[in-house]
Amino acid sequence: MLEKNLCEGNITQSRGIQNHNGSVHAIALCNLAELCAGLMTDVSIPEGLRWIPKEMNVKYLQKAFGKITARATSASEFYFSTEGYEAIVNVSLTNKDTAEVFRA
Repeated sequence: MLEKNLCEGNITQSRGIQNHNGSVHAIALCNLAELCAGLMTDVSIPEGLRWIPKEMNVKYLQKAFGKITARATSASEFYFSTEGYEAIVNVSLTNKDTAEVFRA
């Protein structure tokens, strides 16, 4: 799902994105979070603006297994400005039981 101020996407655990513990690799979770955050931002910012990520803070809340769903939302409205400004994007990743496993 992709619309203004919202993007949802998912990955399903497979051998290619597993770590040595048998769970979804931390960087695979980061990649999903960054993809959803970036797509949501692209469709939400006013025409004529560009964006660039400045930082990404993550919390690994529990091991991730199976299908993982990401939901990226804007913490505030994007607006047109001739000067740069910071905007916060929240991303939550949940497992099939809707338990949050990762936050960015």
